[in-house]
Amino acid sequence: MPRPRIHDPDVVLDAAETLAVRSGPAAVTIRAVATATGISNGALYHSFGSRAELLSRTWIRAARRFLALQADLVDDAGAAIDAVLAAADAPAEFAARYPASTQLFFRVRRTDLLGDDLPENLRAELDAPQRELVGLMKTLARRLWERADAAAVDTLTICLVDLPTAILLDRDRLANPVARRQLSAAVRAVLDIGPPDLEDTAPSR
Repeated sequence: MPRPRIHDPDVVLDAAETLAVRSGPAAVTIRAVATATGISNGALYHSFGSRAELLSRTWIRAARRFLALQADLVDDAGAAIDAVLAAADAPAEFAARYPASTQLFFRVRRTDLLGDDLPENLRAELDAPQRELVGLMKTLARRLWERADAAAVDTLTICLVDLPTAILLDRDRLANPVARRQLSAAVRAVLDIGPPDLEDTAPSR
């Protein structure tokens, strides 16, 4: 007898995302998702393997959505400085398009999903967004300063991670237009200073 299959996994991921945002990641159980979707426990286990895998795949979808949007914003921006500004503003744009995915991606830490029962391929998928973000920062650093060393990447980390987190995310100001202008001004200030000169970052002998 064939096992039941899920024809539209996004229905399941939408339900898991909603549960995680409303009640926390612990609320995402196979039984709760089955109740929300009308899909049997057996079909869910067959498609996702475990509760941990279901929650991880929900987070991975949100991460991929964010990175795809950020990449599109960078591609459309044109000049290098404008591209950095667009990448920094991506969380606000993401929140407008995918509010639930925004809450999940930015409020649930990747490390909280790394349980012992996760298969290795899924662990690699959870690590992929961080590697992709670093790749984007290196690309932008080369466009801005023709270098992609640790100091240059660190400067862009301030622009794309630290400042958006402090100004928009931690203070729940993603929809605040003044906060977005403040973020833009702060990013411009960091870019105006730029990374330290390479000789200043070389280890002393």
